[in-house]
Amino acid sequence: MELRRLVRGRLGWAQLERVVRTLQDRYDRQQAHIRFLDADNWLSTPMVLDEELFVKVISRQNSLVHALITTGRNLGAFSSGTEGFFEHFGTPYEMAKHELEATRRIRELGLNAPEPIEALEVDDLGVVVLEYLPEFRPLDQLDREAEAALAPDLFAALHTMHENNLAHGDLRAENVLILDDELYFIDATRVREDAAADAKSYDLACALAALEPLIGARATVEAALTAYSIDDLVAALEFLDFVNIRPDHDFDAARLKGEIEKCAT
Repeated sequence: MELRRLVRGRLGWAQLERVVRTLQDRYDRQQAHIRFLDADNWLSTPMVLDEELFVKVISRQNSLVHALITTGRNLGAFSSGTEGFFEHFGTPYEMAKHELEATRRIRELGLNAPEPIEALEVDDLGVVVLEYLPEFRPLDQLDREAEAALAPDLFAALHTMHENNLAHGDLRAENVLILDDELYFIDATRVREDAAADAKSYDLACALAALEPLIGARATVEAALTAYSIDDLVAALEFLDFVNIRPDHDFDAARLKGEIEKCAT
């Protein structure tokens, strides 16, 4: 966590105070209660305003870290035999604006995501404001029975995104929130539109990797087959090794491959 804080950087209180005062003015609030979240996040300083709004403050350093992560992911894509398809954002405001637009797009498809409020720029900082979801739990903090019950819903939602030419690009258990037994998707990243097929296969590989440690390889593949064809899963195989080397995924790639190959024969 200390390394993450160092890389993410610490915004000075004067900068954060200007952001908070700007939001107070925009939302006509005489006072504001701010709660900072010690989130496992490289790319922003997250906080909650009045227990109603979720605010991410994105700095130049966050943008630089995103560029480095994007480069690493594209190198990993090359190792899978395909051209890299992740895209970087030029400024902190562009990062904030993309998250707002991606969240809005997910909701337009009838899927759950926090309500997007606005994206703005304050003193060279990007600021994105979303609905705050109280008392949510990430997918990987449920019990095994609940995770297994929600697995087909996750693949169905991902398939809806893909059928509508939207790729999430960073699907992990912590980016799938559970509130009132419903799935909510957050933190979608940008992928090149001309690489949609590879990006969708990568998304599917990430979903398989996220669920395998929770419910096992066989149950994961069975859940995936409720929304995707076996050919889709075979295409996702190309990206499993790439996903497996990412530090934010920890799963048994060999078991997943074995289950998919078993179904394919």
